[in-house]
Amino acid sequence: QKSLLKHLPDHLSRMALFKVNTGTREQEVCQLRWDWEIQVPALDTSVFLVPAQVVKNKEDRLVVLNTIARSLIENQRGIHPSRVFTYRGRSVGNMYSSAWKRARIAAAKAHAQVHGEPLSWGFANLRVHDLKHTFGRRLRAAGVSLETRKVLLVHRNGYITSHYSAPQIEELLAAANPDCEVNPRKSPA
Repeated sequence: QKSLLKHLPDHLSRMALFKVNTGTREQEVCQLRWDWEIQVPALDTSVFLVPAQVVKNKEDRLVVLNTIARSLIENQRGIHPSRVFTYRGRSVGNMYSSAWKRARIAAAKAHAQVHGEPLSWGFANLRVHDLKHTFGRRLRAAGVSLETRKVLLVHRNGYITSHYSAPQIEELLAAANPDCEVNPRKSPA
């Protein structure tokens, strides 16, 4: 993860770090808007509610911000009036680009050289979506229950609604924060 982020351009690095700490999909990050942010005063935090038309399963998606994601959001605040992540003041259409492809190969080569390992095909061909998988694996490694992982990863399960109480958000936030503590070298991203 550190190697990949180091080789990505700054705007993609921030977006990738957000993805790996929220489990969001590429289009959710690229289209993330400030007017989707909802303050949760009882927890002194906020969440994002991504509208159904942007979400793969066509249901509103709650994005809980762990400590790292919260920090990224605060650093983006005020840069653009409507979009959270931009490049040179414009929307980012997608993260998978020539810059992504160059960065993943450079990161894989650097990792192989530093660790004296052969170049890993999986690392050199890392997909943007793999960051969502990394988030899920880290949640599992931290002992987060399957039910809570489903909610955080927005896996269709038939009972998710767009209305969450502060105690429910607090439980999800607590589950997402141990993700920050997992050793990033042990994950595939």
